[in-house]
Amino acid sequence: MNEKPTAPILEFDPTEQAILQPHPVQLSQAAPPRAVLCFFQDVINRLRRKGRLKVIGRLKSEIGPNPLYVLEENGQPLLVAHPGVGAPLSAGFLEEIIALGVDRFIAAGGCGVIDHSIDAGHPLILTSAVRDEGVSYHYLPPGREVSASPAAVAALQATLEAANMPYSLAKAWTTDGIYRETVARRARRLAEGCQVVEMEAAAFFAVAQFRRVTLGQLVYGGDLVVPEGWDSRSWHKRADDRERIFWLAVQACLRL
Repeated sequence: MNEKPTAPILEFDPTEQAILQPHPVQLSQAAPPRAVLCFFQDVINRLRRKGRLKVIGRLKSEIGPNPLYVLEENGQPLLVAHPGVGAPLSAGFLEEIIALGVDRFIAAGGCGVIDHSIDAGHPLILTSAVRDEGVSYHYLPPGREVSASPAAVAALQATLEAANMPYSLAKAWTTDGIYRETVARRARRLAEGCQVVEMEAAAFFAVAQFRRVTLGQLVYGGDLVVPEGWDSRSWHKRADDRERIFWLAVQACLRL
């Protein structure tokens, strides 16, 4: 007799058709097949002021409307959107963008650093994520890790190398509990190869695998999360780094 899972989160159901399905929102023009999911609202605001972004629709949630933009770069259109913060909201917005027909994604964001050797602002291509959140368990069977799309990782590597930009490949620790990153949990994550901590990668990678789309994520080293004490390293004020990560994500997305 099979034992029942000890927690509901482990009761994976592979059925593709759920009771509530993502439906395409109304757009003023067809969505491009590629999208950059940009966590930097400051970068989005600057691009909008410069006239680089055209609003073609909006996603909605209880925090208000979330615009969908088109960016023209090198004669190619890209969808640009803020994916929200945290795995549940980001996964939901990703689902709704996939429903528009978009099937190639690069996410651009920041991360906390649990490895002292990673400098603030240093670019990192996430290759996998430890699933210490909840969303990924609704898209994949229970497991320790989930990987980024190999094609997206390759596109990011090619882009950063073409730009002569030093970078690292990294495994992320994806967590829902930003105030529960304890000394012991950090030590476990370091022991299994994690270098950074953030809130969305495992969910992104799981949704992408389930929906059979291509997705990669580029981040920069932000705040230092270590037992000696948290150091913000002014992660949110690194305007040049944030702008650089966004445009590298754009170029990588155009390679997909």
